[in-house]
Order: sequence, then structure tokens, then C-alpha cells
Amino acid sequence: MEKTYDPGRIEPQWYAWWEQHGHFRPSGEGEPYCIMIPPPNVTGTLHMGHAFQDTIMDILTRYHRMAGRNTLWQPGTDHAGIATQMVVERQLNAEGKSRHELGREAFVERIWQWKAESGGTIQNQLRRLGASVDWSRERFTMDEGLSAAVREVFVRLYEEGLIYRGQRLVNWDPVLQTAVSDLEVESAEEQGQIWHLRYPLADGSGSLTVATTRPETMLGDTAVAVNPDDERFRHLIGRHVRLPLVGREIPIVADDYVDPAFGTGCLKITPAHDFNDYQVGLRHGCEPINIFTPDARVNDNAPERYRGLDRFEARERVVADLEAEGLLERVEAHRLVVPRGDRTGAVIEPYLTFQWFVDLTRETQDDGRPGGWREITAPAIDAVREGRIRFIPGNWEKTYFNWLEDIQDWCISRQLWWGHRIPAWYDEAGNVYVGRDEAAVRARHGLGPEVALTQDADVLDTWFSSALWPFSTLGWPEKTPELATFYPTSTLVTGFDIIFFWVARMIMMGLKFMGDVPFREVYIHGLVRDSDGNKMSKSKGNVLDPIDIVDGIDLESLVAKRTTGLMRPQLAPSIERQTRQHFPEGIAAHGTDALRFTFASLATTGRDVVFDMGRVDGYRNFCNKLWNAARYVLMNTEGEDCGAEGGEVTLGSAERWIISRLQHTERAVAGNIRGYRMDLAAQALYEFLWDEYCDWYLELSKPVLQGEADAATRRGTRRTLVRVLEAVLRLAHPFMPFITEEIWQRVAPLAGRRGESIMRAPFPEPDPSREDAAAEAEIAWLQRFILGVRRIRGEMNISPTRPLPLLLQNASAADRERIARHREALDFLARLESLRTLEPGESAPESALALVDELELRVPMAGLIDKQAELERLAKERSRVARDLERTEGKLANDRFVERAPEAVVQKERDKLADLRATLARLDEQTRRIEAI
Repeated sequence: MEKTYDPGRIEPQWYAWWEQHGHFRPSGEGEPYCIMIPPPNVTGTLHMGHAFQDTIMDILTRYHRMAGRNTLWQPGTDHAGIATQMVVERQLNAEGKSRHELGREAFVERIWQWKAESGGTIQNQLRRLGASVDWSRERFTMDEGLSAAVREVFVRLYEEGLIYRGQRLVNWDPVLQTAVSDLEVESAEEQGQIWHLRYPLADGSGSLTVATTRPETMLGDTAVAVNPDDERFRHLIGRHVRLPLVGREIPIVADDYVDPAFGTGCLKITPAHDFNDYQVGLRHGCEPINIFTPDARVNDNAPERYRGLDRFEARERVVADLEAEGLLERVEAHRLVVPRGDRTGAVIEPYLTFQWFVDLTRETQDDGRPGGWREITAPAIDAVREGRIRFIPGNWEKTYFNWLEDIQDWCISRQLWWGHRIPAWYDEAGNVYVGRDEAAVRARHGLGPEVALTQDADVLDTWFSSALWPFSTLGWPEKTPELATFYPTSTLVTGFDIIFFWVARMIMMGLKFMGDVPFREVYIHGLVRDSDGNKMSKSKGNVLDPIDIVDGIDLESLVAKRTTGLMRPQLAPSIERQTRQHFPEGIAAHGTDALRFTFASLATTGRDVVFDMGRVDGYRNFCNKLWNAARYVLMNTEGEDCGAEGGEVTLGSAERWIISRLQHTERAVAGNIRGYRMDLAAQALYEFLWDEYCDWYLELSKPVLQGEADAATRRGTRRTLVRVLEAVLRLAHPFMPFITEEIWQRVAPLAGRRGESIMRAPFPEPDPSREDAAAEAEIAWLQRFILGVRRIRGEMNISPTRPLPLLLQNASAADRERIARHREALDFLARLESLRTLEPGESAPESALALVDELELRVPMAGLIDKQAELERLAKERSRVARDLERTEGKLANDRFVERAPEAVVQKERDKLADLRATLARLDEQTRRIEAI
């Protein structure tokens, strides 16, 4: 083996070898196991959330593959309608062109060309991250097979009356000029204003005052609402006000939605421009009036004075006109939640427009329930309630139920050119025909060539095609062998932020078209945040590219990467400042295995995954530890007799101990992977490999291999070294695939293990017969003994290389027997100059003391330390710690810091305070001991 661990050398070659040899494809006779990758957008690159999620999926995939199951991890990408269209439109704009100049067909062809040239970024990143997906089955949501599935589902739902076209209120991005989903809207609190406007009563007897944060929308008001129990306004219900600036009379209605304590208690109702107002308007028969064009300018439904104005220009003119007429009562500063498009940053407009919808609220009596049940959503609710689908953690079921039980019809159309075009055609009279293609429409309805048909210009919401992902990728609507084998799939791994948008819709569609759930278990993981607990976002400048952590990147390249191609260039200066602040030296190379192990260690059951670069540094050291341990094992076993060919083998207590501890570790790792506690599995691996195998067993093996032990004992030690290492490599492989494959290829033959790759080797299973409680107790005693001596060295600041005289007091017969058995190891690991047992009643000189149960370990201090120099050192150290303690106490005593800083930052300071206090107490105790010498 190379002396230095170099992930950049070993990782690319092993991935290429795995892929070339077909190790990612399903194989074996075991029970099928299938994971569908949540398809990332083809436009971009994988972010930390993707890398975290993909690591979890790969751990599960590699584990079940090694456990003998017929395993498929299905890869693919999403066409990402809005994002992809924007990428190519920006390219055209840079060339001085627009998509409208090209025309739809040429523009779509341009996108396909872009995908062919640039669409492989994500696939390359997945390879770099070690994702063992079956690339031979890669899918894209615009592939012909998946497109056929989309058309089939649309037509069937339409024919059943479950898809319809109607005029409804939707989220509208006025820059993109399309409806968008809730997931594409980022809502955040911003500073704004609230205007108090007087609406005169139509009979001239007074006025009502309404409060609004969007005064321009008053041009589309159709009512004023008050709470029916509000005594201030009860006498006005049923009367009318005259809408200022417009002159239209609108009614005063009573509705429980109005909160009497908010604002003035009078609510202007604008059904075409507010989701809540829309529902109020429906209840009271108020006709919605749309006052905006698709680009958010005032249309002809408003007075001529405002037509053509941008909505914010219209706001200024409306306010000025109201003030001129004496109808502006007052203006107040107000914090409000503003919805913005995640792609454009534009304020999202609730907009009344014709769209296509899936009817998720239609009830049927088919199952015999009183009152009926919702045809599409009720089966999805029942599947989880009956346990056919299990959420992990289980508390997410409540979120799932709440959304489905309060669901609205799903807007599935988008005003884009890139995507699955809606399979609907119109004749000149406006009649609509839905079919799988135009030829099928003409044949079914008897329409000859003389009847001109025009296909609907809209495309389907990206979530519509991704809702079919678990079965469309397996060949549906054809009855393929893959569909029969792998559907229902086994596990879905996803974030909690898309339970509604993706998870619920996959369940609805799977039950509707496959008659069974799409997956058996849904593992919901948290969202990756930075070390201060903030959500990672481009606008905050705290986004990390996982490949930068793997390969490393210098500061200037990192700054350029973060500030190039921003949709909102004004963010660039702040992002550059933050990048230089957080990464003044850039990012060092860590390798994929260290990053993956970090992700695994963070995969708790919480909502947040707080990512700290310091943890990656630590797990890079962990990889180094494994590498160096393997080098030691190979140097002591290659070319030596390791018992593979037979021969007498003697296993000492250290060998029996490490084999016994391995059984516990195997049980913990496998059980926690199956239980989706990757953090606990990683912890068990880390503690065994670092603390028990490397720090203890390798050290305990040295006196045997370097001493005068007999051949059978040396053979037993060598055999244990290689067999335990080989087993722990298989345990660690799902977490750290590259380094484990590299080492396993060298170690496996020595351990008598045959096989082409560690990927196809069996995952270790614990053997209870190899657990040895007596050996564990024996080595636990030995460890306490050695640690006691080492603690004395540390507390007394004695060099680790200086041999120590050791006196034993209160030694029992069992202690004496153990000392005799392990004298060689004690001398070697505790670095003893001499060891003498004091007789009963014999007093000991002034000594540093450590206890092993009742046994007293005493190191005489005379001549070992310079008393005065040590007291001066401790005083200096105490002074430094006291200063740090005072600063930390002051920071936590500052109410502004505690209230305004992120909770994670405050907790870090509290933890630091506790550590400093403990350190101070320890220094004081050491000082007292030395003063007593």
C-alpha cells in the first residue's frame, strides 16, 4: 500500500471499475429491493442537500446488495420546466435573441441541444459521490417512454372526469408569466406598509375604513366584509359602499373569516387577487374582477387613468389619488410576509386565469361510507393509516394527513414551452378534444382533415410527471419484467419539504394506476443548514458544492464560482464578502469517503442537519486512521502465516475480546441501517474502528508480534488482525465505499475471503457464539489500568516517552493474576520502568494516584517533575482559561446576543462555558496535588 492516503487517486479508478464490471445492476436471487432516486433538475448541479440524500440512499443500496437482495437503485433526472427554459432563454438573450423569435419548435430543439451538451453534470457528480445507481437504466422525464406514460395518465384521468379546465386563482410569476407551485415560492417577512382607506357608504351617511397592504388591488374590490358578531358593523350588513376611484357600488357582507381584532375590523374583498378573498367571494356570490395583465400591469377592467401601469406604479398613483380625495386616513409601517418567485425574485401575484386541474376533492359513494369519500386522496390516506406505507420518523404522518385532508384541486398547467405539452386540441369553435395524440383524437371523434385543430399551448407541471416516477421508470404502461419485479419499490428517501408536492402525489398516482402503493417506507430526512443553523441558499452565500469539499478549491476560484451566473447580480458583493469571511483559505480536499461519513453521522431524526466543516476534517482523519491501520496489518501479515492454510492457532484474551466486540458492532451497524439511524450506525463503526481496533487491539498485538510469543499465538494474532479488519471493511463499505474497496482487495485474500469486489461480498452478520463476556471483562480491566497510568502522565505533565515506576496498593488475588498474564502488555502500553506490589500495611511515598476499582495505581512524584516549574506552568494556564471564562460569561450575560444570535451559536457558547469551568476545576486540583509533594 501507498504510504499516504490519497483519495484523489483511488476514487475515480474504483468507480470506473465498478461501473465497467456491471456491479451496480440488479443481481442475485434474493428478495427485490428498490430505491427510486428523487430526480434532480437537469439544469444544475447537486447541492449539499442532494449529496446528503444520495449518501443515505447509497448506504441503503449497498447494504441491501451485500445482504443478498436483488437490488436496484433507479437513477434519472427531471426536465425542470421553469429552470431549464430560463437557462436557455438567458443564453438566447445573451445572443440578442428571444424564444419568440425562434418559435416554439426551434426553441424546444435548442433546449434538447443544450441538454445533450450540458446535461451530464449531475451524472458526473453522482459518480464522484460514489452513487451505485444502475446507469444502464437511467431515465429522463422527457424520454419518450416516460412521456407516453404522462399522456396515458392525463387521458385516463380526463376521461374519468378527474381532470378539467377551469378559471381559478393560482400563484403567478409576472416575470415568467406562468403559474407556479407553492414549492417555487419563497415567502419571507419584509418591511412594508399598511394603508387605512375610507370607503364611503353608498347612501352618503358615512364611511367604513379598511386596512390593506396592497392598495392597488382595490380597483378590483367586489365587497367589504365584516364579522357577523362585530357589534360595530352589524347594522351595516347588507348595505353598500361606493368603491373610491372606481365608483362601483359593492356590498357589505358578513363572514366569519374576518378577524375583528385585526386592522379596522373591515376587510376589502378582492376575489381575483387574494386566495382568502377568493373563498369569501365564492361564499357571497361576488364576481371576481381581474385587474392585471400577465406581466402585472393594470388592464382594461380598471379606470383608464391606471391602465398600462405596473402594479407598483399603480400603487403610488392610487394612494396619491385617495389622499387627494381625502380618503387616505393614515399609513403605518408594517412587517408582512411577501411571496417571491424562487427563480426571479419577483413578488408572486394571486392571479385569476384558466388552467388545467386534477380534481382531488371529488367524492364517491363506491366504498359504501356515509357521506362518501374523496376518490383520489382517500386511498392515499388509508394506505398510511393501515400501515401499507410507513413514515420514518412516524411524526411525519400527521403532516401528511393534515395536507391531504385539507387539499385543494391541483393546478397542473404551466405557461411554458418546455415540458410535456398538454394532450388537448381545440377546433375553431372552441371545442376541446383530449387524446394520446392528434391522430387518435381525429379517429375517435370522426374529425376529418378539413377540421383545423390547434394543440393547447400549455405544458404540464413538472410534478405531474414526477408523480409517476416509481412506475413510469419501470416501463408502465407496458407490463415489463422490471415493473413486475420492483414495484412496489422498497424505500423512498426524501426531505420533509416535499411531502406534499411529491410524496403524496406519488402515492395517489401509484394507487390509482397500479392498484398498490409506490413504496413501503418513506424515510424523511432533515434539511442541510450551515454551521450557524441557517438554511443554505445562494442569496445568503452559504451554499457549499459537495465536489468542492471532495476535491478542494482555492479562495479565488470559490468566490468566482459563487458569484458567477447569479440571477440577481446585486447579490454578488455580499456573497463575495461572506465567502472570504467563512473560507479565508479556500476549502481543503477531503475526499468522498470523509464527506459521506460526515453525512451519515448527521443523519439523525431531527428536522435540521447542521453541517460543520470541522466534522469533515475529523472524518478525513478517520480515513487516515483506517489507512494507516491497514498498512500496519499488511506489513505484519503479508508473506506471513495467518492461519489460512490451517495450523495450530491460539487466541489470547485480546483476540477473543476484539472478536467479541466485533459481534456487538456488527449487530449495531446492521440494525441501525435497517432502522434508518445512519448516525448511530456510523457512531458504532467509528468507535469500534478507532477506539477498539486501532487504539487498543493494534497496540495489544505489538508485544505479541515483536516479542517471544510462540508460533500458535503469533498465528492467532495475525489471523485476528486480518479477519477483523476484513469484516470491518465490509461493515464500513456502504458508508466509505472507495477506501474500503482499495484496502479490501489487499486484505481479503489474507483473511481467506474470495470475491471480485467488496460490493458483492456478504454484509457481516453477528455470531452470538463468538461473544466472550470473560474476555471483555479482562480487557476492560487492562484498559482501565493503562488509562489510569496515562491519566497520571497527563495531569502531572510527564513526558509520554519517560518510563515510570509504578506501585500497586490494595491488589487482590485476581489483580495479581491479571498483572501476571498481561505484564508484557502493561510494560509496553503503559511504558513502565518498574512495577511493584506493596505489601499490606506498607505505606507509599507521596504519589499521583489512579484507581482501578479497589486497586490503587501510585506513581511516586519525587524526581519525576520540577515542582516549581510545573506550578508556574499551571498558574499560567489557569490565568488563560480564567480570561476565556470571563469573556464567555460576559457574552452570555448580554441579552442582545442571546436574543438575536441563532440558537446554535448561543448553545455553542454555553457548551464552551461548561468546558472552561471544568478545565479550571481540573487545573485547581492538579495545583493542589503538586503543592502537596
